[in-house]
Amino acid sequence: PYVIVCNHQASLDLMGMVEVIPDRCVPIAKKELLYMGTVGWACWLSGIIFIDRQKREDSINVISQTARTMRRENVR
Repeated sequence: PYVIVCNHQASLDLMGMVEVIPDRCVPIAKKELLYMGTVGWACWLSGIIFIDRQKREDSINVISQTARTMRRENVR
């Protein structure tokens, strides 16, 4: 498992990134994206992990838990 950091400028960039990221990559997105109608539903259904950028400690906990799970199970 590994981490790729992308700084996309529009929600449509996400579709392009999905085409190039490896199968074992776990996408992480800001929580606000979850509430963007169809885009939010598509992200949620595709397994994107959402973090709240306003709450630093919560974000760190979510990312840390995700990393531990990825290492322990060695799967997506």
